[in-house]
Amino acid sequence: MSEQHVDAGRRRFLTVATSAVGGVAAAGVATPFLMSFFPSERAKAAGAPVEVEIGKMEPGQKINVEWRGKPVWLLNRTDEQVKNLAKLNDKLTDPQSDMDQQPAYCKNGTRSIKPNLLVAVGICTHLGCSPTYRPDLAPADLGADWLGGFYCPCHGSKFDLAARVYKGVPAPKNLEIPPHKYLSDTRLLIGEDK
Repeated sequence: MSEQHVDAGRRRFLTVATSAVGGVAAAGVATPFLMSFFPSERAKAAGAPVEVEIGKMEPGQKINVEWRGKPVWLLNRTDEQVKNLAKLNDKLTDPQSDMDQQPAYCKNGTRSIKPNLLVAVGICTHLGCSPTYRPDLAPADLGADWLGGFYCPCHGSKFDLAARVYKGVPAPKNLEIPPHKYLSDTRLLIGEDK
């Protein structure tokens, strides 16, 4: 009788142990399958909005942030730079921003929500280069009509301080303005505007 009792105990132990190991194995196999239904942190970050502190930006200062793998420029234009924008309209391809390169709330002379703060994707609309910020007035290499802006040294495209393209350069369109909104006077959210 004691042998049957030992065998029954062993049988129960083996059954429980095998069930437990099988359950752990099933969970181990199911976990990667179930996790594939949820986006990775990298995938979330690729399309996620970016919050930026703008309260300490000085007039004339430009900062760069990354959104969806693209450089986005934030330029705190001076009052003089904002006034100069209207002087360039006859030298620009699309001065009224008629081409769809910005949200409707930025279809104005400054291409921005607040006149002094420009938010633009820093990728040239010609071949995807990244123009340089050239705030200087009328440098010899850019001509007398230059009142500051963005210059793409790769092929010579020029954009004013509202990211509008000059006439006669390879870039066909103004720089893109991403969706954005102000969370407060000192916080900006890029990538979402609702």
